[in-house]
Amino acid sequence: MSSGIRKFFIRKIDNTAKTDTSMIGVIISRYIVLFAALLFLPLELFAAQVNDIRVWRSPDKTRLVFDVSGEVAHSQFFLDNPRRLVLDIRGARKPVTVGTPSLSTTPISKIRYGVRNKKDLRIVLDLKNKVTSKSFLLKPNATYGYRLVVDLFDGQAKTTAPVRQPSQLSSRRDIVVAIDAGHGGEDPGALAYGGGHEKAVTLNIAKDLAALLKKEPGFKPVLVRTGDYYIPLRERSSVARKSGADLFISIHADAFTDRRANGASVFALSRGGATSETARWLAQRENLTDQIGGEGGISLSDKDDILAGVLLDLSMTSTLSSSLEVGDMVLKNIGTINRLHKKQVEQAAFVVLKSPDIPSILVETGFISNPKEGRKLKTRGHQRSLARQIYKGVKSYFVKKPPPGTLLAKLKADGKVNTRPDQYVIQAGDTLSEIASRFDISLSSLKTANQISRSDRIRTGQVLVIPN
Repeated sequence: MSSGIRKFFIRKIDNTAKTDTSMIGVIISRYIVLFAALLFLPLELFAAQVNDIRVWRSPDKTRLVFDVSGEVAHSQFFLDNPRRLVLDIRGARKPVTVGTPSLSTTPISKIRYGVRNKKDLRIVLDLKNKVTSKSFLLKPNATYGYRLVVDLFDGQAKTTAPVRQPSQLSSRRDIVVAIDAGHGGEDPGALAYGGGHEKAVTLNIAKDLAALLKKEPGFKPVLVRTGDYYIPLRERSSVARKSGADLFISIHADAFTDRRANGASVFALSRGGATSETARWLAQRENLTDQIGGEGGISLSDKDDILAGVLLDLSMTSTLSSSLEVGDMVLKNIGTINRLHKKQVEQAAFVVLKSPDIPSILVETGFISNPKEGRKLKTRGHQRSLARQIYKGVKSYFVKKPPPGTLLAKLKADGKVNTRPDQYVIQAGDTLSEIASRFDISLSSLKTANQISRSDRIRTGQVLVIPN
């Protein structure tokens, strides 16, 4: 500010104070003083700043998230020799307190900061490998403020697994169950009562469920998310489709505005809207976490409008019926160990369930915002119990309706399949300790449930009860 302007405001303040001692005059003089003080402040104090940086690694990309204090404009470009990505954030600065995250598993060797045009923040990412990049600004949500996101996609060409066609099926193929752990990475999900996040609970339950299905003959689990990283909602169903999934299960542990809300729920897609206010609220909340993503799904581009509509309607009708049936079996099994929020499968417009060709359910394992339920959901014992009940419901459904051409269908036709998930038929070479380990239970509880003493011998074909 020039000395002339500075003197003008000082004179104005003095004159106002001398000539007007009324309350209005005092108020005016105070506003003038405040305005003058703001004008004297350096411009740097009004610049947006980068408050933090986080890095998330997924199987095919690296995501950098810069927490910024406000809405910012930015641009990016690549440079070679050496290879690097330059990110310019207009009118921003970096406080000295921002640390450097671990870069060991990323294509980034170093992050450098500088100033461009005396007013812009320049961030340079020194790269070890060739990548492609996409960047965008996310608006504030319940957890974070403004975030500048930079996605670095690995340079190798992606290979897309062919979608399984009925004519290509082996007579002994496995039933594929895609298991989606809700949220992840930059999207932590709901905050648990007493601390912790939904994304950690859902990943544990998903891994436990996958371990149980992996031990079951005729089943092949596919984890949509294997670690702490984010996958857009529509990409999750795309992963299931590429793996040839027979069933898609999305696992959540959500929160509600009222902490008294409690109980587990199972949802299927609604074609006409939500079946309750809770279902509608949860669907809106989950759908808002997705910022980008394509539609994917069955290709109808070569069909006329009427035929495409009929095909999609038939597919949705059949898929939704199967979703409701398997969802009901999962819900009933969860109800044996957990209070249910609703005693029937609810329906809501969750984006993650919109696969017209794959039966899909969303399991709310409980309300993580509820004090009692939140504490339980964070324990490994309860997580394993929930996974086991989901597994039992899934197996019950497929034993009842095994897909044609699967190993389970053949075993059922030959009378060699156990129709009860809480029982196990001893096979040649089995030992009690191996069976107990397979079902993640103690040897003593297995013996007690089946009244087996130390001197008793087990035999092939013997049916064991598997305790919860």
